[in-house]
Amino acid sequence: MNNSVIFDKKLINRYDCSGPRYTSYPTAVQFTTDYGTADYYEWVDDSNNDPIPTPLSLYLHIPFCDTICYYCGCSKIITKDKDKAPAYIELLKKEIALQGALFNKDRPVTQIHWGGGTPTFLNNEQISDIFNTIRQHFYVPEGDDGEFGIEVDPRTVDEERIAYLRKAGFNRISFGVQDFNADVQEAVNRIHSKEKITKVINAARKNNFHSINIDLMYGLPKQTVASFEQTVQDAIDSNPDRMAVYNYAHLPDMFKPQRRIEEKDLPSAEEKLQILQLTIEKLQQAGYVYIGMDHFAKKDDDLTRAQQQSTLHRNFQGYSTHADCDIVAMGITAISQIGDNYSQNVRTVEEYEQYLQAGKIPVFRGIELEADDVLRRQIINQLMCNNRLNIKQLEQKWGIEFNKYFAESLPDLLIMAEDGLIIIDENHIEITASGRLLARSICMKFDRYLQKDQPQRRFSKVI
Repeated sequence: MNNSVIFDKKLINRYDCSGPRYTSYPTAVQFTTDYGTADYYEWVDDSNNDPIPTPLSLYLHIPFCDTICYYCGCSKIITKDKDKAPAYIELLKKEIALQGALFNKDRPVTQIHWGGGTPTFLNNEQISDIFNTIRQHFYVPEGDDGEFGIEVDPRTVDEERIAYLRKAGFNRISFGVQDFNADVQEAVNRIHSKEKITKVINAARKNNFHSINIDLMYGLPKQTVASFEQTVQDAIDSNPDRMAVYNYAHLPDMFKPQRRIEEKDLPSAEEKLQILQLTIEKLQQAGYVYIGMDHFAKKDDDLTRAQQQSTLHRNFQGYSTHADCDIVAMGITAISQIGDNYSQNVRTVEEYEQYLQAGKIPVFRGIELEADDVLRRQIINQLMCNNRLNIKQLEQKWGIEFNKYFAESLPDLLIMAEDGLIIIDENHIEITASGRLLARSICMKFDRYLQKDQPQRRFSKVI
């Protein structure tokens, strides 16, 4: 498979629209409060009764941050009061126990991911307490073969703390850097020195983390092409296994912290394109493979190999090699995927406590997928992850005639083929090197909810 990507400004200008990131299909916009705890229990029971037990992937949401980053659109609780954490931890442990009791003990946990917020807001003893609770209530095989990751704000850790995280059981680590430039850091209220970041990354390597990731973000205030070129070089010099370079979506009407950003300080649309082009070129020259969306990985990385083998998957944590897992997500706002359904936990700590004190899984909305949803999810996942779709295999599996079933999509797909985004024939759809940056725009042609004129203002721009 050719993993290269070509930056075609003409195509980008034509097809850069607002649309879903497709961490799920249907997207969370389609979740409904008609789905509740009883539905969740039913789906878990069905999943337990599968002839071949599905492994489990656990996601834990730790919402606390001690300072506000102005660009942030995540679910978080801003506080410097560390005494707020213990009450939430006790609730989280209750949910871990309730969830663990639902799943058969022959289902191994092969993946754990802690996100936030800032998971490293918690102290070492609190982290170990939660990990011990997970092991008490779920079947977590001994050894270091699982994929156990944590998101880290570099400002909250030192070399000793990194060593403790590895000892506690984490073997993958992601550092939220965003930008190395001091002016940009000040403009978004996320200030940390390059030296500090380098020290903790080196500590992660010294402690034999299996994978080290750096998150960057382009489109932030005060960024220029020259400044971000240096940031990308600084990231390359840190030699991470993976890099995510996210597009900042300025949506102050939706995310209040973004109102503190002066719009005049944001790079223009043209500058953002130049920054993106430079980033792609520098990372590819440095030996990183473009996985898709905003993710890059080294040539020998698990993500790269999975894409080459057409087994890559995408979920709410991004790209994953664990396509066969049910996702059990715990904490406020966390989204689970059990079988062919999605469910989301309540949004506030107060609601979370009410459910858990009553002994109930805190699900307040979700969606049960219809057969058409599952079909379209498969198509979108294949295109987003593996850049191609085997039409004949799809027709045989689903008993459909592709051109008839997707008759409404076909004219737009043929135009995309004429423009060079895809190659399409009776057997395959393949995304070209020029089309890879626009995979979301291509996938939108298979999204029946968008075809129903669903408002796209909820979504970020593709580029």
